[in-house]
Amino acid sequence: MLDSLKRHWPEYLMEAAGLGFLMISACVFATLLEYPGSPVHQAIDDPDLRRLLIGLAMGLTAVAIIYSPWGQQSGAHINPSVTLTFLRLGKVRPWDGIFYVISQFTGGVAGIVLSAAILWPWIADPSINYVATVPGAAGTRVAFLAELLISFGLMTIVLIASNNDRLARFTGLFAGILVATYITVEAPLSGMSMNPARTFGSAVGAQTWTFLWIYFSAPLIGMLLAAEAYRRVKGAHSVLCAKLHHHNDKRCIFRCDYRKQTPLLAPLPHPGGTRERRG
Repeated sequence: MLDSLKRHWPEYLMEAAGLGFLMISACVFATLLEYPGSPVHQAIDDPDLRRLLIGLAMGLTAVAIIYSPWGQQSGAHINPSVTLTFLRLGKVRPWDGIFYVISQFTGGVAGIVLSAAILWPWIADPSINYVATVPGAAGTRVAFLAELLISFGLMTIVLIASNNDRLARFTGLFAGILVATYITVEAPLSGMSMNPARTFGSAVGAQTWTFLWIYFSAPLIGMLLAAEAYRRVKGAHSVLCAKLHHHNDKRCIFRCDYRKQTPLLAPLPHPGGTRERRG
């Protein structure tokens, strides 16, 4: 544990910062577009158009995080379900997985706290409610199924793209497109979370705890099912790494087989004395 913390603490902080930035972005764009007193809200009457714009903003935010220098180094999971799925696939070491999840939950709460400091009192308005994710009018069963399906879809695309020579560098773009599409189309059903730490952060602000079980279970189940399906089709050793973007010169702390496809990239010495690969 101490060895992992000593060597990989920068990645843990990057994960916290990544989700914190995502939460701030969600709060800012939701307030601009959904708060009744906002000039932007008043200028755009169509709620579907406003949701499309929020989706585009959040999709671009996800892409920016994934391709940022910090996202390139940490792998840009910013989601406990993603981290635990790669742990199940054998690409993340147990202590790294534990610290990633802790960091992601911490970042989610910190993002909401900072957003509240900046956007108070608008963020507490029922139209925003700290961007809490709650089931839509169709109910909890539909919300659970929707979260499971969109999480399955996201992880399937991530695994297919990130382990394909021609598609790997575009994994972050595919993920961003899915985020934008899901917010536009699926958000009325479940609020579009796919992320326990994202939902928990909003729940802390809104004090809305009733439906946490949906957002803690459905995304993880969906992503684990996607991982099992991918393994059965492609084989147990088909997943190369846990990074969403590996075409960079940042160090990789995972159980990485990416070098098999990029043999010209030699592993570099790590300041702590061990050798860790760069992708």
